[in-house]
Amino acid sequence: MRRLLNGMRRSSTSPVRDARSAVVIGRLLGLAFLVCFATGLYSHFLQDPLPWMRFATWPQLYQVTQGIHITAGIACFPLLLGKLYVVYPQLFQTPALKGPVHLLERASIALFVGASLVQIVIGLLNTYQWYPFPFNFKQVHWALSFVIIGSLAIHIAVKLPIIARNWSRAVPEADDEPPTESEVPTAGVTGRVMRWMDRTPAPEPTLSRRGFFTAVGLSTVAVVALTAGQSFAALKPLNLFGPRQKDIGPQGLPINRTAEAAKVTESAMAADWVLTVMAAGTVATFTRAELLALPQTQVDLPIACVEGWSQMATWKGVRMRDLLEAASAPSDKRLIVNSLEERGGYRTTEMGPEYVGDDLTLVALELNGGTLDIQHGYPARVIAPGRPGVLQTKWLRSLEVAS
Repeated sequence: MRRLLNGMRRSSTSPVRDARSAVVIGRLLGLAFLVCFATGLYSHFLQDPLPWMRFATWPQLYQVTQGIHITAGIACFPLLLGKLYVVYPQLFQTPALKGPVHLLERASIALFVGASLVQIVIGLLNTYQWYPFPFNFKQVHWALSFVIIGSLAIHIAVKLPIIARNWSRAVPEADDEPPTESEVPTAGVTGRVMRWMDRTPAPEPTLSRRGFFTAVGLSTVAVVALTAGQSFAALKPLNLFGPRQKDIGPQGLPINRTAEAAKVTESAMAADWVLTVMAAGTVATFTRAELLALPQTQVDLPIACVEGWSQMATWKGVRMRDLLEAASAPSDKRLIVNSLEERGGYRTTEMGPEYVGDDLTLVALELNGGTLDIQHGYPARVIAPGRPGVLQTKWLRSLEVAS
């Protein structure tokens, strides 16, 4: 078996499959995962903040961070496949385990590869809102991010000497060359067969180092360019595979969750609809006509969703702080926002005081110059700067100032 594995390693030799190539592509892959991890943390805590957290209200912040998150995640596909191509012969190491450190190395890379493949696949499926797997995407995606970063840190620590030697080398490092025939004992008929296999000349390499890195680079550029148009307006003409196309949807704006899916088509259009504002035991209600009678403000803010797509739009409505003032409620407290939806993980959301008191935060009544379409949250919705789309609550029922 040992000789067979050595023969398989010899047959897969290539100018690309060396320590230098592994380091070069590995640092690109590591950077992509670190970017995904950092931007993913930001997105997670925006949706589930710790009590002490406060966030910047720059309008385009989440649009940029989540667009980068999804784009970097998509770039991981060709980078990870390229990395696996480079290190493929190491699957046939002999002996399979050389000691505790080697066990840690192989376990960490197996965990990293397995978790990474699952992570980027389910992340891509999430951008299309397709969930064929039997687990909660958000919980598993969150947990796997720590598994990936932890296993990556262990792998880097174990491989640090090789990484340091090959970080800027032009000459391939020979750390992982397969053993020669003289290094492997043979015996009997099996030994003669294995010696014959090992002496078989390795096939001529069909891919040069330059060709390999050109292929990986072009693949990465292609998958990014053909999908990032859903996040970044400059790449809009190239968006062939992104699940959302800019300017396509009701009132020229894409949607994720429809009124039909939310089961609000009747309650949102009811003649007796009112928005209820509650604070410290006092309750005030506003009809849509009464909301329209309050001072109106127009702002340009993007809708930026966790799936990575975003688009700028023009909104008009009542400033949140003006509405709270009209209801004799404070605007420097946390706000609990309730939707007409009866079910759904985001039918109730929370808004920190930094958003409540911001000049750009509205109870929106109009979109792009027309009455808010029911698909975009009629009769009223929240729009605030720098928030994920799932927190821009549609089909408002009530606002409650937290004590």
